Amino acid sequence: MSPSAGGLVVFLLSVQVIQSQDGWGVNYRQTDICAVKGSTVYISCIIKHPSGKYPSDIKDRFWFTKEKDGEPVDLRTDSEYSGRVEYDCYTKGCTLIIKDPRKSDSAEYKFTFMTSKSGEKYTGSPGVTLSVKDSGFQVQVRRSDSTWLELTCPSSCVLSDRAEYDWSKNGEIIKRGSSLRVSSGSTDRYSCYLRGSWDNGSPAVYGPWRPSVSVSPSAEMLEGDSLTLTCSTDANPAANYTWYKEAGTSDPRILSEKPQLIFSSIQSSDSGRYFCTAENQLGRKRSEFISINVKYGPRRPSVSVSPSAEMLEGDSLTLTCSTDANPAANYTWYKEHGTSDPRLVSEKPQLIFSSIQSFDSGRYFCATENRLGRKRSDFILIPVKYGPQRPSVSVSPSAQMVEGDSVNLTCSTDANPAANYTWYKEAGTSDPHLLSEEPQLFFSFIRSSDSGLYSCTVENQLGRKTSEFISIDVKYGPWRPSVSVSPSAEMLEGDSLTLTCSTDANPAANYTWYKEAGTSDPRLLSEKPQLIFSSIQSSDSGRYFCTAENQLGRKRSEFISINVKYGPRRPSVSVSPSAEMLEGDSLTLTCSTDANPAANYTWYKEAGTSDPRLLSEKPQLIFSSIQSSDSGRYFCTAENQLGRKRSEFISINVKYVPQRPSVSASPSAEMLEGDSVTLTCSTDANPAANYTWYKEHEDSPRASGQIFTITDFRAEHSGNYYCEARNEMGRSNSTSFLMTFSGPPWSTAAVASTSAILLVIMILAALLLIRRKRSSRSFFPGKRPDNIAEIPLVQLCSVSFSGNQEDLLLYSNIRPARPPRHKEEVEEVLYNGQL
Repeated sequence: MSPSAGGLVVFLLSVQVIQSQDGWGVNYRQTDICAVKGSTVYISCIIKHPSGKYPSDIKDRFWFTKEKDGEPVDLRTDSEYSGRVEYDCYTKGCTLIIKDPRKSDSAEYKFTFMTSKSGEKYTGSPGVTLSVKDSGFQVQVRRSDSTWLELTCPSSCVLSDRAEYDWSKNGEIIKRGSSLRVSSGSTDRYSCYLRGSWDNGSPAVYGPWRPSVSVSPSAEMLEGDSLTLTCSTDANPAANYTWYKEAGTSDPRILSEKPQLIFSSIQSSDSGRYFCTAENQLGRKRSEFISINVKYGPRRPSVSVSPSAEMLEGDSLTLTCSTDANPAANYTWYKEHGTSDPRLVSEKPQLIFSSIQSFDSGRYFCATENRLGRKRSDFILIPVKYGPQRPSVSVSPSAQMVEGDSVNLTCSTDANPAANYTWYKEAGTSDPHLLSEEPQLFFSFIRSSDSGLYSCTVENQLGRKTSEFISIDVKYGPWRPSVSVSPSAEMLEGDSLTLTCSTDANPAANYTWYKEAGTSDPRLLSEKPQLIFSSIQSSDSGRYFCTAENQLGRKRSEFISINVKYGPRRPSVSVSPSAEMLEGDSLTLTCSTDANPAANYTWYKEAGTSDPRLLSEKPQLIFSSIQSSDSGRYFCTAENQLGRKRSEFISINVKYVPQRPSVSASPSAEMLEGDSVTLTCSTDANPAANYTWYKEHEDSPRASGQIFTITDFRAEHSGNYYCEARNEMGRSNSTSFLMTFSGPPWSTAAVASTSAILLVIMILAALLLIRRKRSSRSFFPGKRPDNIAEIPLVQLCSVSFSGNQEDLLLYSNIRPARPPRHKEEVEEVLYNGQL
């Protein structure tokens, strides 16, 4: 099979057999095919059939790359291959023809067929992989020697060894063959083609044309700007670029091997002539020169001095200013002029002194300027030698000097070489005292001792001078004053004493004396240096201080304590608490006095005609629970080595409830009808008690007062009596007092009858008493009310009746007493009588 005359033919022979188990199969000549766009592709296969089967049994066959629903899709029905696919099939094989292949045609192509037997279908898998390339040819250049180059035309796809090529020069065919020999340095354009396929030729190759250079930006270049030089040409293969800078007589210096030469911040040193070269395998070309002229302001100018030796008055001198600038700079010379603006001296590069003078001494500088900037040189000192002038002295600050200020004395003169300085302070008849060898004498904190006369001297090898004297008078506030005491011995009341305040101050200080006054402001005593006590008193004791003051300040002395010794004053006594004192209360008596040294205290209690009883040797006499026995008159004493004093008496009156009263009868003998009897009630109480008399079993009192008298004693007066003592603190009852009546003598029968009746009554009473004692220990069973005092015992009383001794009977009469009105103890009573 032969390809058409119009394109590249890709012809395949079978190299692989795909066979099924029953003998059917497909043979592919090649599994990978490479083709270029615009050519024609042929993919062939051979059908393998089993023994006894014939290719005529094949019913349908086609090529495919895709499947749809699991079934292969015939390429002839695929829209992407429409008009470009043909089958050239015969009995034992089939060829797929693809015209004008595209890159999208790159895929795996498979052949499938079906036999006459129902459902019998075979596919040759794996298939044939097709790769479609954009271009198939690229001219390669190889240098055979220094003059000639050999061009070859390899394809990106493997072609047949019998493939033939056409070569063109500038579009015209010049030769047929696999290679072409050309001279080096040619700029002609050469291409190769597969014979008969003019649409599929290689790109032309040619040497570089003379490169052109572009400058960006194209405006004037200033130092610090960014600049890009670009070299460009036309060449295939692409040219390699190299940048050079002209280097005078030396070979040009390589700067870069890139198309662009970039200056990110161009400098004046970058000014010069540049060129670039473009080179590939076919040749090399060089650009025209391009000049780079970088504009910049002047550099800092330098100054040269001629001659450079020491200058004396009358010598000639030349100062030369030089700098580097583009465009060229203009020059100006100046002389420093103290704190004023520099003085312009010249507008030329050179400053010339034909006969230099001492007043030309000074500091000079030059300035260089163009439209891009201005620079100034360093100062250059022009020294003319001469001896010092008389120095002057300045004082800073010039106002009044106060101690603690910083003061600067400056000595200045005009001399060359520079003078050496020395400061002196006048020292009376002695030689001046050397202080410093600096131009300035500095007091960072001037003191009063720095007052005096000062001078300075200046000296160089050409002479010596001394300044006028300058007077330093340092003002200062008072120092802390000191206090002296005269006499310094112990001070007793009535002595004389002098306190003297003294300090150092400029101007002189004024003095004031004060006495401390507790929390109040100190009390002003005197405005003189001395505080004089002609006869000192105890009231003058205290803390004193003085102040010293001038217009620059005020200082206060330390406190000085004046301690006047004296004996105790009459002590005073305070009572705490000061309210009424009740038995059991706590009480504190405090003795106090004024004495120096401090007094010792002693407490006493008056003891009638005896000496007072010493109670305590402390300032306080404390009763933690005062008793009635503590009532009385007390006093204290205060004593030191200078004397002893006693306080006034203080009376302690302890209030308490009445004690249990006692009752006495007068007369104490037996009482007969018509007799007069007096009962007296007595107790101890504070305040004094009031008395009330009661008879048992009666609600109303019988009498009031301490004494109860019955002037005509009758039988109805017989019974138990008691008294009640009461004050504001409480009350108390006495024990019962039994009074019985003795009548006229009775008959024997009457006495006997009476005795018998009484005996029966006594027996019954005894039985009743025994019974009650068994049921209760009290005459009054049950709980006793709170407001009822214990029932007192009835006082035992003996009663005598007149009559014969033989008629007398011994009897006992037991009667329960009526409960008393107040809380008193109940006492058992036995009455004994004689008849």
